[in-house]
Amino acid sequence: MRGKTSTYLVSLLFVVPVFFAIFPFVVMALTSLTQRTTFNLRFSPRDFSLANYIAIFRNFNFLGYFKNSLIVVICACVLNNLIASMAGYSFAKKRFPFRKQLFWIYMLTIMIPGQAITVPLYIIMTKLGLLNTYVVLFLPIINAFGVFLTKQFIEAVPDDLLEAARIDGCGEFLLYFRIVVPLIKPVLVSLTIFTFITSWNDFIWPLITTNESAMYTLTLGLSLLQSNYTTNYGLVMAGTTITFLPPFIVYLVLQRQFVEGIALSGVKG
Repeated sequence: MRGKTSTYLVSLLFVVPVFFAIFPFVVMALTSLTQRTTFNLRFSPRDFSLANYIAIFRNFNFLGYFKNSLIVVICACVLNNLIASMAGYSFAKKRFPFRKQLFWIYMLTIMIPGQAITVPLYIIMTKLGLLNTYVVLFLPIINAFGVFLTKQFIEAVPDDLLEAARIDGCGEFLLYFRIVVPLIKPVLVSLTIFTFITSWNDFIWPLITTNESAMYTLTLGLSLLQSNYTTNYGLVMAGTTITFLPPFIVYLVLQRQFVEGIALSGVKG
């Protein structure tokens, strides 16, 4: 009897936090199916409809915003994975002067708040003529965190394996793409998820670098759903639900590789 009671108590301790974590998302989804200008938790099945989702794609060009966000996150993920893994491979396996010093100097950039470099970065992008382009939206996503993550993982790749590939005539680029990349796939999946969520949810940087609605991302599109005097909470929640679903689905699909990559990069090196 005591065993069953303790089991129920432990289960309750897990269920209660899960309930509070899921509850806001349930309210968001239910509210998105209603038309209301005041927010409350009273729902009636008779009020549910897809009118908000239809209005979002018909009146607010959310399909265009979705396309922009998708292009930005795909470019950011591909470029960040490529640059981070190449740099991580160089720092982990190549020997060159001041290698450790350069690595730690590069790591120090992680400590600089993003807000501190927003103005200089904006000036640089302006001088390069990159405002209102996809490049300005995904380029700043690349940072030292990905290099640190991949370096920790690549350090565990046996040097004997790389030397054997070189003896067989494998060049550096072939060595990287055919030996290193397949071995670090879990950490690349983890980096992809981090990059996806960061770029997908970014608001401040797209706000200051795009002034044409055709280049707006989903996060900026959400701000257009709220008027000056009244707010249709159902419409706002419908837009929020659409914005929330892609990263959630990506995480569900890749969660096993994500957990494996984080665990292994934390214990190796």
